[in-house]
Amino acid sequence: MNFKAVDISRTASASSIVFDVLRKAIIEGELVEGAPLRQDEIANMFSTSRIPVREAISRLEELGLVKTQRYKGAVVAGLSADEAAEVFDLRALLEPEILRDAMTRMPKDCLQKAREQCQAFSNSPKPMEWGDLNRDFHKTLYSASNLKYFKEVAENAMDRVERYIRAQLLMSDGMARADREHLAILEACEDGDGDRASLLLRDHIIGAKFSLLEHFPSPAVRK
Repeated sequence: MNFKAVDISRTASASSIVFDVLRKAIIEGELVEGAPLRQDEIANMFSTSRIPVREAISRLEELGLVKTQRYKGAVVAGLSADEAAEVFDLRALLEPEILRDAMTRMPKDCLQKAREQCQAFSNSPKPMEWGDLNRDFHKTLYSASNLKYFKEVAENAMDRVERYIRAQLLMSDGMARADREHLAILEACEDGDGDRASLLLRDHIIGAKFSLLEHFPSPAVRK
């Protein structure tokens, strides 16, 4: 046959493209809690059928980012104070272990990249960049870990609270505190002190939890 074949295994399906765009819009707060996800409207935006849109929304629902309401259909899901606290508590269990494992094989260029990201986070004057820079820093420190299941669960947990973390960074001294704590975690990694780095990371996550929950409508705060 006289044509050039395309390796479709290297191309994203329509469902994956829709999923990625909607997921990003939700975790960055562009689609707010309760916003309806109308399949026809989304399908028209992507010039596709409703089938891949339905598949994408189902995946988002599995991750807890979307829920189906009677008479309304799919809407962006929110979290209660207790649910947010539970997600942060899960992160505080998983991520220190991921970091500890990563440090056993963390290359110097990874530490250098993390330092550059830490500096970029500290220097950025744009609040809309802080969420991405914060997450990039954490992901870089975890990248050398072989705990693939831990990382997958932690990634999903971060998705659930990402939009709240972005809001928390704008509150009071959220940005300044995160900056100080990032630097302390990084220095412990550079010193090769896994115990100190893991403890600092746990305190960082728990501190962010309490800072965020102070601004939730519900007074419930898990200890």
